[in-house]
This record gives sequence, structure tokens and C-alpha cells, in this order.
Amino acid sequence: MTPIAAMPAATPAATSAAATVAGTAGKRRAGRARIAGLLTALLLLAGCAVNPATGQRQFTGLLSPDQERQLGAEQHPQILAEMGGAYEDTSVQAYVEGLGQRLAASTGLPGTRYTFTVLDSEVVNAFALPGGYVYVTRGLMALANNEAQLAGVLGHEIGHVTARHTAERYSQGTLAQVGAVLAGALGGQQLGQAAAAGAQLVMAGWSRDQELEADGLGIRYMAATGYDPLEMAAFLDAMGAHARLEATLAGRPGAADSFSYLQTHPPTGQRVERATEAAGSRPPAGWTTDRDAYLRRIDGIVYGDSPKNGVVRGRVFLHPALGFRFEVPEGFRLLNGQTQVTAVGPDQRSLITFDGAPAQGAPDPAAYLTGVWAPRVPLSGLESLSIDGRPAATAVARADTDAGPVDVRFVALRFDPRTYYRFLFVSAPDATARLSADYRRTAYSFRALGADERAQIRPRRLRVVTVAPGQTVADFVRRMPDIDHAEERFRVLNNLPAGAPLQPGQLVKIVTEG
Repeated sequence: MTPIAAMPAATPAATSAAATVAGTAGKRRAGRARIAGLLTALLLLAGCAVNPATGQRQFTGLLSPDQERQLGAEQHPQILAEMGGAYEDTSVQAYVEGLGQRLAASTGLPGTRYTFTVLDSEVVNAFALPGGYVYVTRGLMALANNEAQLAGVLGHEIGHVTARHTAERYSQGTLAQVGAVLAGALGGQQLGQAAAAGAQLVMAGWSRDQELEADGLGIRYMAATGYDPLEMAAFLDAMGAHARLEATLAGRPGAADSFSYLQTHPPTGQRVERATEAAGSRPPAGWTTDRDAYLRRIDGIVYGDSPKNGVVRGRVFLHPALGFRFEVPEGFRLLNGQTQVTAVGPDQRSLITFDGAPAQGAPDPAAYLTGVWAPRVPLSGLESLSIDGRPAATAVARADTDAGPVDVRFVALRFDPRTYYRFLFVSAPDATARLSADYRRTAYSFRALGADERAQIRPRRLRVVTVAPGQTVADFVRRMPDIDHAEERFRVLNNLPAGAPLQPGQLVKIVTEG
């Protein structure tokens, strides 16, 4: 590039010529953009139709109903694999299937075949795949306090199916990509990049509108089936309280919208307001909630971790199926995820992660650590260990993060010829020395479980009990196992505001061991 100081000054003639060329090029680009827009508009017009569920014109022409059904069928096994599988209680599955089919019959759209599945996951969540595949977790069922609330959730997810939101999102996204390609071909790379950026903005804005539309459809379906539509707003409020509790337990108060169901849905406050308005516009018609019947249906449902995926008991993680356990330091909170276990320290910068991985032919832990797990990390202090009589290796490294530098200790343990278990210990540099002994104890606390120990690990369950005269919240909290924020959890489970008393004869949910 020529230095600015060495460039000759532009003459008036040169400036005029440049302006003429720029003007001509600008007109050419504008013409090409109009052509690209016209072609895109023609595609949009060809794919538009009135959706009988919403009564609105909708662009779904690039994904047919048959293709939606095929897509849902293909993704269903993957959902089961990633979300803990179907909950192994045939009565609960049959109950949700029956309720879902009654709601589906109220849509007036008989062409879709629905499949309703309760997932064996403690996460409070519900979602739908195209083609009529609807899922709720046992965690969500444990949070609901009556059948109308569950009906509202199922109706909302059915609404996603009847509104053909997947087809709409796919078709709009494809159309935006087509427009970007056309603009790029006709108007050059810059115009194509601008169109692609616009497409991303459109995609980012759809989710909120679609969720609110599904709320409205869900209210319509639950009311048509006889359930009080105001309970949808009540359950949205309960989910907000649950998310706030989870944020507090994770040491992130004020970050409720980043937890569970609310990660992919509009903020609860807005949805409660909209759902309340929609429900209030419908005149009462002898609606029901079926509270007591619902609570008896979920009496005994597994609460929290499932033993087949490992369980957290205080500071100890136990996995009866895989046959091991370990313990984290005082002050750390254990979180059991789909692919790894995480323990977060009280300062939020201290972190422990644990997972398993295939050996990939590594002959020993040191070779695995340096050649398979962290081949491009500048490790130091490589050392061989023995943990629970099994070969292991450890090394350390310094890493830069958005929050500043951290020290990382890697520990790889060979559990069997095909499997390595891995600890990652993270600390801020000024806390490394202080945490070193605690982290060492955690690594050496790993051990195999005996057959008797495995058999004694049982899931926690939700039990429904009747309040006797004179009983208080404290009486029921004392009956629950040692869990963080037990009173808050009891109140969230029972949708009981702080300070609200119990009434004799009232059914309430408590958590028990086994």
C-alpha cells in the first residue's frame, strides 16, 4: 500500500470521473438488488398459504407436511438418546399421552398424528419436533401443581406443531439464504454479506413471536378441552420462581432467564402478562384444574438425578451404573450435566469438571494426557500417579480467559483398557496454592463402588402428603433430605409464596430418599 503522504493530489477531472464511475456502479448495484429482491418476493409469494390454526398467511412452502413428519421421525431417537431416554413408568407415560391426545383433538386439525413422551430428565423443559412429536420432562411434571398447568404446557407445544413453526423457520431461513446468494451473484460480495446479515437478524427475531403465538394457541386448546386457561400464566410464574432458585443455587442470582426452559423462551414476565390477557378475554365456562387428581398421579415420580445417569448427594457424586464415586471440596456445588459433572467454587472462578472419554489407543495415562487429551497445550510438571490402584497422570498449564489468567491442572485416570476418566481443576493464580490440597484430595477420592454400595443408591422421589391441623412449612422441610435451600425448594415445588401458610387438608409435595 502506498503511504498516504506519497499519494498525488486528485485533480478536478479525476475527481469528476471517479464520481461518475461510482454513480454508475451504485446504480448498477441498486438495480441488481431490486432484481434479487423481486426474485425473492416471487419465491415468497409462491410459498405463502393461510394456516388454518392461526388464520394467518404464512410462508412454509419449502418444507412440506410430509417432510416435517419425516424430520420429526428422524430426530426422535436422537432426542431420547440426548435427554436421558423415556421415563420408565408406563402409567405416567400413558397419562401424558391421553391428556395430549385430548388436547390435540381440540385443534380441529385431524391430519397430524401426535406422539407424547415424558423424558427422564430433571431439567424443567418441554419442546416439540415437527410432525407431532411433543416432549415434557419429569422435572417439569414435578413443578406443575395441577392438570390444567400440564395441559397448558402440552397445548403450547401442540401450538408449535399446528402453527408449523419449524416449516416457517426453515422456509424463511432458506429464503433469506437464497436472497443472499442472489444478491451476491448479481451485486457482488458486499451486497451478499449485507443480505446474509439481514437474514441472521430476521432469524434471531422469530423465536419470541413464535413462542407468544404458541402461548395463544395453547390457551385456546386447553380452554376448549375444559381447563382453566389462567393456569398457563400461573405455571409460567412458577417456572420463573424455579429459574430464580436455580440461579441462586448456582451462585448467579439475577440470571434466572439463562436457566432451563427460559433459555429458549421469552422472559417469563412478558409471557405471563400476554397469557393472562388472552385467558381473561375468554368467558368462564366451568373450567377445571384437577389439582388433587394430578398430584396423586405424580406421587412417587423420580425427583432430581436418575441413578442411571449418576446422582449428586451433597459434595459426593456417585454413578452406580458405571461404578465409581468422588467428593469435591467444602463450599463447591456439584452439578450433574448430560456429558460432564461440574463443581463450582464459592468464588465462581474455582471450577472442577469431570468426564470420561475413549482411550484412543493411548498406552498409558501420560501418553493419553499429552498426545490425546491436550496435545497442543503447553503442559508442565508431568507426573505419574496411582489413584485407587489405577494408573493416572497429571500436569499443569496456564490459560487466558475473559475473566483473566487461570491455572489448570489436568488429571487423567485409566479406569479400564478402553476408558479414561478426566478431572480438570481450574483456579485463579492467587488461589492455586490455597486450593492445591483440596484439589488433590478430590482426585484421590475417586474410587470404584462395590456391588453393595451400588445397590444402596436409590433415587429421590416426590411424595404427595396431606397437611394435618397445626402443621407448618418447617414440619415438612424437616422431612426432606439434606438439600440446599430446602424451604425455598418446598415453596417453589408447591407454588407457595414466601410467608404463605399451609391449610389443613391441603395436598403438598415433598422430596424423600427412595
